[in-house]
Amino acid sequence: MRYRELGKTGLQVSEIGLGAEWLERRKEEEVKAVIDRCEACGINILDCWMSEPHVRSNIGKALQGRREKWIIQGHFGSTWQNGQYVRTRDMVKVKEAFQDLLTRLQTDYIDLGMIHFVDSETEFRQVMDGEFLAYVKEQKEKGVIRHIGMSTHNPQVAKLAALSGEVEMLLFSVNPAFDLLPPSENLNDYFADTYKEGLGGIDPVREELYKLCEQRGVGITVMKGYAGGRLFDARTSPFGVALTPVQCLHYALTRPAVASVLVGYDTPAHVDAAVAYETATEEERDYASVLAKAPHHAYSGQCTYCGHCAPCPAGIDIAMVNKLYDLAAMQPEVPATVRAHYQALSATAADCIACGGCESRCPFGVPVVERMEKAKQLFS
Repeated sequence: MRYRELGKTGLQVSEIGLGAEWLERRKEEEVKAVIDRCEACGINILDCWMSEPHVRSNIGKALQGRREKWIIQGHFGSTWQNGQYVRTRDMVKVKEAFQDLLTRLQTDYIDLGMIHFVDSETEFRQVMDGEFLAYVKEQKEKGVIRHIGMSTHNPQVAKLAALSGEVEMLLFSVNPAFDLLPPSENLNDYFADTYKEGLGGIDPVREELYKLCEQRGVGITVMKGYAGGRLFDARTSPFGVALTPVQCLHYALTRPAVASVLVGYDTPAHVDAAVAYETATEEERDYASVLAKAPHHAYSGQCTYCGHCAPCPAGIDIAMVNKLYDLAAMQPEVPATVRAHYQALSATAADCIACGGCESRCPFGVPVVERMEKAKQLFS
């Protein structure tokens, strides 16, 4: 298992994590079997947004005696009322539910205290300007949570959070289908039967979000990495082709700022299927060739940092240079951290010999030589 730093939190998280939602359907011993398998595979981060009491208790029992081995994302605003989940900003219920989370997980702290499910800009401002954020910050000051996060599916809201200076990391939905769509306050828009107006490349707002988070040190953990499983079947995929779990994971993990993809597991075998990413070949991870040959191909001319351009005879890590160029080009001046990372590369854009081999291998027709020249000028 490989580990990545989650933004500026200082936390090292496994790049494959556990999204515990599916465990609601499992008995205590089944929950323990999944968590045991995750730990054996090196997974060290889990998200528990669910308010259902039994799943919280079952996770707590499974973690008993090994709490310190796990990084937990726990949510403010996810409550259990009259036998069902209710997202709320009623502070009495928010506080009761958060205390219930601590009690049932048998812990006195949560590593990542998540402001739960904010998908509208109006609600974002209400949360950030009122008693909700004040309560969350109070929990951080007391050490009950270590870091403040937010979960959202809307990239506009995610951008506001990343710029707020209060939110240290995001739980955000990332996959090659959702990335095509413009921002929406309605989650159901992302699960439409077809994306008739959405197949025009990565939406600029999402593209900017990833770069902004990388630049500001706001780490991203990923939900909906498989788009609810719809990408596994050509009949439901908006591309008209099926992707594998490994390909979906690789797509998400090549986005700037992404540290971990939180996958839902029903059984230990499902854990193994996701962790297979860690030993997968480049061919098995290759989402780019599949998307490039899809009937509804949408990524022409855009660098997705997939790495198909390698190997470079001059030794340039072209995907990394492109990523750093994109990060730097956002700003009036090249950020010092980005420049330092670029200068630390063993070969830079200045070493490009313009042979064009990279362009012949790029599935999306990116003008790599031209981009190397632009990077050379920008970083000079």
